[in-house]
Amino acid sequence: MSDFKEKMNEYISFTEDNLRKYNAYSESMAAQKHLIEAMNYSLEAGGKRIRPVLVYAFCNALGCDYRKAAAPAAAMEMIHTFSLIHDDLPAMDNDDFRRGKPSCHKAFGEALAILAGDALCMLPFEVIADDKSLTADQKIRLVSCLAKGAGREGMGAGQVIDMENEERTDVDEANLRNMYHHKTGQLIAVSCMMGCICAGADEEKIRAAADYGFKLGLAFQIIDDILDVTSTTEELGKPVGSDEEENKTTFVTLYGVEKAQEIANDITEEALACLDIFGNDPFLVQLTEMLLKRKN
Repeated sequence: MSDFKEKMNEYISFTEDNLRKYNAYSESMAAQKHLIEAMNYSLEAGGKRIRPVLVYAFCNALGCDYRKAAAPAAAMEMIHTFSLIHDDLPAMDNDDFRRGKPSCHKAFGEALAILAGDALCMLPFEVIADDKSLTADQKIRLVSCLAKGAGREGMGAGQVIDMENEERTDVDEANLRNMYHHKTGQLIAVSCMMGCICAGADEEKIRAAADYGFKLGLAFQIIDDILDVTSTTEELGKPVGSDEEENKTTFVTLYGVEKAQEIANDITEEALACLDIFGNDPFLVQLTEMLLKRKN
C-alpha cells in the first residue's frame, strides 16, 4: 500500500505543478488578472485528481513514461473543473460550497465564474495542441476524445438528462445508468483512453480502457449517491442531502443504501476484469478498490 500511496502522491503532485504552469499569470495578462485568479481558485481547490491520475496510470501501465501525458492529464482536470464551476451555479445545482470552500460564483460573482468555466473549457485544447512531446496524430485523437467526452455526446448530455429527471417521477435504473454513463462515465473513460493514446496503445487496449472507465464511472457515481445520505458536509466538502432536496432519483432512492452498495460492488468487479489486458496493473487495481471504499 505504501508504494501505491507514494505513486498516487507523485501523480497528484505532478498534476498540481502542471496546472500552475499551464495557467500561470504574467504581467502581459494584467487585463485578465481576475479571470485567471477565478480559474486558479477552482483549479487549486484540491480534490482527488482521479481523472489525471487515470491518464498517468494507463500510460504507465503500458510501459510509457507517464510524464509524456502531462498535457492531456492537465487538460482533463481543467475540463472537470470547468464542469464543477458551472454545476454549482444558481441555474444548475445552486451549491454554495465546493471542496470545503465557497463555490467559484460565491467567491468571484456569477458572471466571472461563468467566464472562468468558459476559459477552462477552452484552455485544454490549447494545452494539448501546443505540447512538444506528442505527435500530430496523437493530438488529433486526444482532442477528438476530449471534445466528445465533454460535449453533446458526453458530459453535457448527462447534465441535461440529470436536470430533466428532476421533473420526472418515472426515473428507473436504465435511465440512471444512461445518465451516469454520460455525465460521469464519459470523462473517466476518456481519461483512461488518453493514457493509452499517449503510450501508443492499439485499439484493443484503448477499447478495454474505455470499458473500464465507463464501469468505474458508474460505480463512482453510485458511491456518490450513497455518500450524499451517509456522509457529512465536513467529510465531503460540499452539502449533503442535496439529491433529496432537488427531488433527484438515485440508486439509493430506488434501492436503499445496502442494495446500492451491492450494485456498486458488482460493477467494480466488472471494471477490475477489464484490467486483465493490462496485466492487472497493481496501481490500477488498488485505485479501483480505493474508490469503491472512499468516504468522500
